[in-house]
Amino acid sequence: MIYFLTVNYYSRDFIAKLVDSMQASKGVDYKTIAIDNSPDDDSLHDLADDNILILDAGTNLGFGKACNLGLNWIYTQDSQAIVWIINPDTQLLPGALEKASAFFAAHPQLSIVGTIVYTPTGEVWFAGGEFIEKNGAIICKTTLNDHTTLDYLETDWVSGCSLLLNLQHFQTCPQFDPDYFLYYEDFDFCRRYAKAGHLIAIAPQIAVVHQPSSITGKNILTKFKHSTYSYLLTVGRYSNKTVLILRLTRLVFHAIILMPVKPQIGFGKLHGVWLYLRRVFL
Repeated sequence: MIYFLTVNYYSRDFIAKLVDSMQASKGVDYKTIAIDNSPDDDSLHDLADDNILILDAGTNLGFGKACNLGLNWIYTQDSQAIVWIINPDTQLLPGALEKASAFFAAHPQLSIVGTIVYTPTGEVWFAGGEFIEKNGAIICKTTLNDHTTLDYLETDWVSGCSLLLNLQHFQTCPQFDPDYFLYYEDFDFCRRYAKAGHLIAIAPQIAVVHQPSSITGKNILTKFKHSTYSYLLTVGRYSNKTVLILRLTRLVFHAIILMPVKPQIGFGKLHGVWLYLRRVFL
């Protein structure tokens, strides 16, 4: 059984299209779990049926905590399942569900698997993640290399936009770190479980289409607040103090430069820096 897990934040129409793309698949048992992070909008419940379960968060938990709510429910139902965490503004490409089922049957040793993510115009948005510890660079690869005929390629991290988990490898239910509200929780998730011995890979033959920032882009200031805070939290955990100070300083100067021309981005970045510094010193 494959359980799709998606998080709703005023994205009912996107989720309806996502569900439609799943229904085009044949011969694979699946169920969709949607975590409702929009307590004042009950339109998502219109989609509920025997194959779609809505779990109310009661408030906006952020991405990671909402995923944890769904993961805990799925783990109690079937601790051997495959969980496909997928953004609501994403759709499966034809054959993706069937390929995912066959992939894990052929490669049961993998714990965390990412897919290729395309934009609606056909450009590669994500094709694997790299981390360079010495300078704190978190790299999102956007090109397909010459090895796409391989079943999988090991990678440092994969995007939470389209991430599959093989639950049978986890003695307890895998969890995102609740310190992350939005952004970089997927990187942290992958690095923590990689250190615990789990294999992480990208599967080039499985692909989805994603509309970047169609949801988070609605509030630019909030987007950059969360992304800046989460980035600093991540660099602080996975790089060294010198790198953190350099990255933080550069972020502050960049935010100040942006203030006259793009004030929402500038204020958002400064707010994120302030939240991080408050966490460190208070």
